[in-house]
Amino acid sequence: MQQLNVSRLFDGHHWRENVSVVIDNGLVQAITPASGDIISGMLVPGFIDIQVNGGGGVLFNSTPNLHSLQTMLSAHARFGTTAMLPTVITDSIEVMHQAADAIAGAIAANEPGIIGVHFEGPHLSLPKKGVHPPRHIRELSEQELALYGRTDLGIKLLTVAPENVSPAQIKQLTALKVIVCLGHSNADAATVQAALDAGATGFTHLYNAMSPLTSREPGMVGVALADADSWCGVIFDGHHMHPLAAKVALAAKPKGKLLIVTDAMSPVGTDATEFDLFDGKVIRQGNRLTDAEGRLAGSVLDMAGAVRYAIESLGVVPDEALRMASLYPAQFLGLSAGGQIRVGAAADLVLLDTDFQVQGCWIQGQQQLIETK
Repeated sequence: MQQLNVSRLFDGHHWRENVSVVIDNGLVQAITPASGDIISGMLVPGFIDIQVNGGGGVLFNSTPNLHSLQTMLSAHARFGTTAMLPTVITDSIEVMHQAADAIAGAIAANEPGIIGVHFEGPHLSLPKKGVHPPRHIRELSEQELALYGRTDLGIKLLTVAPENVSPAQIKQLTALKVIVCLGHSNADAATVQAALDAGATGFTHLYNAMSPLTSREPGMVGVALADADSWCGVIFDGHHMHPLAAKVALAAKPKGKLLIVTDAMSPVGTDATEFDLFDGKVIRQGNRLTDAEGRLAGSVLDMAGAVRYAIESLGVVPDEALRMASLYPAQFLGLSAGGQIRVGAAADLVLLDTDFQVQGCWIQGQQQLIETK
């Protein structure tokens, strides 16, 4: 049993002062007025990242195994991530199977923080492929459907381009308990709307790699902003969207429908300045990643950094920024107790200082190694 006495607690809904949180068996057992020495800081729900390509020097596509998952989780836990969907970008069916087997093994072993998988591709649009390798972009076949139908992968999220995956196929996917997101697409608004009507519920990295909003053709961006029911992942790193574009999204979408994601690549948590991606190299300059043609290639963003950007650069109030990193992703994924600190919920917790820097992290009650400066 462990007891944390903190000066401030945000439970996902409200702030509380001088609170004691009792942890036992990986769960929050009690929340009471603090007694004993009080830790200065803010205890908040752990961050949930639905788009993590890599971290700690590993890229999941390159080494789709259990060790990579453990390395990625350890790297991101330093920045407050307590649950993630490791992400496989467009690749061969063999790599997809290897990744799925690694995920299934992690979930069977109750590997902390690994809650499912995000397949970002391969059923995407060539005009909006970004850095996804064109040789692996393909139509949805029975091979992939069999993979997506597996029941040992935890939460299954799939990003598709709706011009290449029909409404009937989206219905097939949702029947297999796949959460369908739309992205890497050049579709017109009518095609995007049809995909939502068929059961797609989200958009992958809003604005990026999707048909833009114009006056007579709203494109995917227009539908994403106008639709009140769908969720949008947002990469708050100052590169993937202009601050004004981010503020438009914040104004357009109802509260609860924007989710902070990192789209993180292997350098997160390291000093690496470049890494291999398929047949090319990605170069890091500060906190920006680009390929040889200057295209953005994921990010070196972490969740705590994105929360700070939302607060400091976009004027988002702290409790809302924290919800965008925890409660709202949990709601999108259907995790009823996720993104909250409450009795009976998993003890997935982050301790922040007044600058929203991570000072401590607990996943299922287990304290993670945090290097603070």
